[in-house]
This record gives sequence, C-alpha cells and structure tokens, in this order.
Amino acid sequence: MTTQPLQTRAVNTIRFLSADGVQQANSGHPGLPMGAAAMAFTIWTRHLRHSPRNPRWAGRDRFILSGGHGSMLLYSLLHLTGYDLPLDELKHFRQWESLTPGHPEYGLTPGVEMTTGPLGQGFATGVGMAIAAAHLGANFNQPGQNIIDPFIYAIVTDGDLMEGVASEAASLAGHLSLGKLIYLYDDNHISIDGSTDLAFTEDRAVRFRAYGWQVLRVEDGNDVEEIDKAIQAAKVESRPSLIMCRTTIGFGAPNRQGTSKAHGEPLGDEELNAAKDNLEWPHEPRFFIPDDVLEFYRKAVERGRELEFDWKMRLDAYKRLYPALGSELSRRIYNKFPDDWQSALPTFPADAKGMATRAASGKVINALAAKLPELIGGSADLAPSNNTKIEGSPDFQKNSYNGRNFHFGVREHAMGAALNGMALFGGVIPYGATFLVFADYMRPTLRLAALSHIPAIFIFTHDSVGLGEDGPTHQPVEHLMSLRIIPNLVVIRPADANETAKAWKVAIERRDGPTVLALTRQNLPTFEPSNGDTVEKGAYVLKDFGNNPEMILMASGSEVSLILEAAKKLADEGRSVRVVSFPSWELFEKQDAAYRESVLPKLIQKRLAVEAGVSSGWERYAKSTICIDRFGASAPAKIIFEKLGFTVENVVARAKEL
Repeated sequence: MTTQPLQTRAVNTIRFLSADGVQQANSGHPGLPMGAAAMAFTIWTRHLRHSPRNPRWAGRDRFILSGGHGSMLLYSLLHLTGYDLPLDELKHFRQWESLTPGHPEYGLTPGVEMTTGPLGQGFATGVGMAIAAAHLGANFNQPGQNIIDPFIYAIVTDGDLMEGVASEAASLAGHLSLGKLIYLYDDNHISIDGSTDLAFTEDRAVRFRAYGWQVLRVEDGNDVEEIDKAIQAAKVESRPSLIMCRTTIGFGAPNRQGTSKAHGEPLGDEELNAAKDNLEWPHEPRFFIPDDVLEFYRKAVERGRELEFDWKMRLDAYKRLYPALGSELSRRIYNKFPDDWQSALPTFPADAKGMATRAASGKVINALAAKLPELIGGSADLAPSNNTKIEGSPDFQKNSYNGRNFHFGVREHAMGAALNGMALFGGVIPYGATFLVFADYMRPTLRLAALSHIPAIFIFTHDSVGLGEDGPTHQPVEHLMSLRIIPNLVVIRPADANETAKAWKVAIERRDGPTVLALTRQNLPTFEPSNGDTVEKGAYVLKDFGNNPEMILMASGSEVSLILEAAKKLADEGRSVRVVSFPSWELFEKQDAAYRESVLPKLIQKRLAVEAGVSSGWERYAKSTICIDRFGASAPAKIIFEKLGFTVENVVARAKEL
C-alpha cells in the first residue's frame, strides 16, 4: 500500500470507509461508493467550492448525491474534508439517532444539501437550485462582480435517469440552458434486477443531446485526469452538462464487482478482505484512514476558509459599489423579510357574489410581489387557470433569468422538485401551481419537501367537484385527505378571499416546511373581514347563532358559505348553532388545548362536518359528515353539488338528525 500514489490511496480511502460502514451496519449499498469514488474525489478535491466549517456559506457550490442509496460515499467525503461528522458517526451508519442514516437527510447531517434516495429527485431538485442561482445572478451580478455564481454538481445513476421526473427536469433544464448544472453519470450498466440490458437500452447520450445538454464521455470512470478534463469542459459550457463516466459497480471486489450483488447488501467479510487485497489495502483496522490521506483531505478546511473570506471581501466591495443592491442581496440570501411586507396583504370587502379563491390568490400574489421581490413562481402550463402570473415581470427564460414568471410546462413532478431546489438554494420564495387532482403527479416531491422541512408553496386550484363539466378525471375527492396525512405538510383550504390572503401570510412566514393552498374554481361569497386570528389558528368560530350553541356545523373552503346559510335557517327555527370555518387541520392541531376547546367544546357533541371530499378523517372532529365518498361526475357544478347533497336543505335536515 505504501508504494501507491497519494491520490490512489485517497480514492481507495473513500471506497473502504464506505464498504466498512456498510459491513459494520450489516446493511447498505457498497456498490455505488466503490464504483463512483474517483468521480467524487475529482469533484470534491479539484472543483467543489465549499467551506466545511460553515456548511451553509451562501457562496458555495452545491453537491447532490442523487443516488442516495450510496450515502456512505457522501458521509466519507464529509468526514474526510472536515465537516462536523466524527468517524464514530460513520461507524454508526444506519443506526438509531446517528447522523449517518441510510439515505442522506437534509438538516440532519452537516453538508448534506438535500434529502435523496427516491431516485430522480436529486437530479430534478438540482435543476431548481440552478434556476434559483441563475435568477439571483441575473438580478444582482454586475460587470466584474459575479457574487452569485455557483455550480450545481451531482452524481446521478442509471436509476435516476430511468425515473420520469428526471426526464421532465432534464427537458426543462435544457430548454432553460442552465449551464451551471454539471451531472456526472455513474454509468455502470447495473440495476437491482441485473444488467440494464433488461429494461434500459436507449441511447442516453442522444437523448440528453436532444434535451439540449452537452454530453461528454469518460471511458474509464477511475481516470481522475479524464474526469477532471470533462468537468473543466463542462464549466465553460452554456448548456447543462452530462458527463457519462463508464464505471464498475463494487469496483475492487473480485467476485461481486460488475454485478447486481454489489448493489444493495454488505460484501461480507471474506469478499471485503479480498477487495482490500485486490486494491492493496489493510484488512484491519476497519475504517482505516492513512495519516497523509487525512492531511490531504483536511486541506479543504483552510481552503474553504480562504474561499469564504475571498467571497466576503468581494461581497463587501460589491456593497460599497452598489449599496442598495448589496443590502437587498444580503437580506435575501439570509432569508430575512422586509419590515413592512405584511402591509401589502389585501383586505377584501364583504361581497355576496365574491370571487373564486384562485382569483383572490392571484390578487394576493401581485400585491405581495411589489413588497417581496423574492416571490417567484408559475404554473405547470395552467397559469391563466391558476392565476399565478406576476404582472409587469418578464418570464424566466434562458435570455431573461431575471424574470419572475415560470413556465414549467406540463411537468408537474419536475415543477415540484424545482420548487424544492429553489427553496433549498435560498434567496427566493418559490411557488408552483396546477390543479389539485394533479397533486398525484407530485406526491414524491411533496413528501420530500415535508420530510426535509423545505418552505416551498404549492398552489392547487380547482379543488373539488365544483370543477364541473370536466368530470371525475379532473375532480379531486380523495386529495385533501391524502395530503393532510403527510407529516409536516400544512394544507390550507380557505373559504373566501380574506382567508386566502391570510393563507398566503401563513405560507410565506412558514420556514419549517411546505404549504399547500387548495383553491376554488367557482366564486365564493366574501365574508366580513376579521381583525382577529382566523387561518393562522387553523379553525375559528365564524359565527354563533344564539348564546349557547347546541350544535356545531364545520366546513372548509367552498362549503363554509353553505353551512353559514344552513345555520341561518336553523337559527330562524330557534336552533342555537355555531359555525366553524376549518381551513387547516394542521394549524388547528398546533394550537393549545384551551384554544381548541374554545372552538370545539367537548360538551357540544352534535357536530356536522361538510366538505366536498372524502369523509375519512373527519371523525376526529365531527359525529356526522356530508362528504363525497365516490368519484364525481361530468355536469355543471351546481347540478353536481345538488345531486351529491351539498344544499342548504340537506345540511339543515342532517343537522336536525344529530
């Protein structure tokens, strides 16, 4: 071993830290780290601008391990280069409360830029990071002053490229000419089932060139110099780059390399030792790091300090030359709000005719856009229906990265991933919109946003059978409930224009997770504006008819005006009724017990919930429901609601049965 060059031993250190971690855990994926070690080494030691002692330094490049199953590769690099990840954490890979879970988790392990594991998500989320970087650069960089100029590096796999979300995102990235994207493809021709010949035989190079990417090839994925040359070529290209590196999964393991057996299980002591013999590595101790190798890698700490210091000096000089821009840039990259931004929130006068909450949302977006220049977003080819356009701003396109209006195309899944990447990059507040029924196409990105505490904003309009004639394929019934069960996702279904404005306030202020706004196609009456907490509390007493309510009618969204009319009829008949608007279960559950009791007193057991969606879940709050436990129909919305029991008469009758 001592005769090997330092670089060879540095690469093999990554391989065997990874393999030892998997072996000790008796669980994991050794194949990717052993095969991709040279690619990772080249990125991290020759190109990646990062600061191990300040993982959130705003001027850094980003690195994504899209094949998150190979997480020991990333953990090895983080430990070696000096992040706050002790060797003991590598020895506790995949164990309870360790900082080295089976797949990388953003916010848990220092230096992890995003949660990966579901294949394709890292690929697509990196596109969002590049979008945010391009937008900030276009708005703030000045001649000779490229303050925002990061590269987004990723290692992507066969599995990533097979996933549909990667295809959507690659198409969008090529259209936008996101040249700061540099993805190294671990082209090892192996998936879990065996050779990629089983199911993945298209010409990937031709495919990506058709998307508008530069495609480069490295025939030997262990050749650091060739990988380095390819990355250098990618860095001067205006298009995104895919570097196809022909690798061997499980490289070095004599009986398993190049086979699916190397993918997802420990090598075993015998094969692991044979691999170490093959690459001239000592069997013991496990987790061995040669002193000179560690010294080499730890140079990243001082190099990172120098990079960070240089960037800070350039930022200070930039602020002197452009004080207004400098102040605004600092505010945005450190995620601070303007002091008076809430003053832009509109208040809508009471109006029996009212407006659709999607229309109200559009008005709120445009009111806020003047105060929050970081508010950017768009739609999956539904902007006129979703009401997402920021008036007076150009579109975000390859020749106008300063634009705030995004055309994601009919790519809902890629849109969701891009929003996550934009929010993770920082400096922007991203939103994206489609119809609620198409949340199905975005569920993995919604789930990752919630898991990773990403403050993206998802706008879902046409939120019920009120969509009407388009019929059941476009009418969501199970979707609200399916979203409500995702931990850390706040779902808000406002009842009128004023609740919509307050829902936007919640979404923007929320920094610890994503928010869904479920909005109507049809007009809803606008209630008298409230000066108190409404949406922020999740549920509130809209009106009491009588001093001691004997029953509670509760609803969200479009059905609130319905129960309000029913309550008036019940009150005319001498019944004492409480009407509760219930825009967000998650926000309500966060309130203290006293507040929840004040809205839904335990003594009042006669409770009816009304919502144009499935009933499952409402049993926690109500004794009875008027909901939709079937698919909708193609007919005018008014007819559908009548046929399904969403009438004042039916609500009154059901309330009397309580």
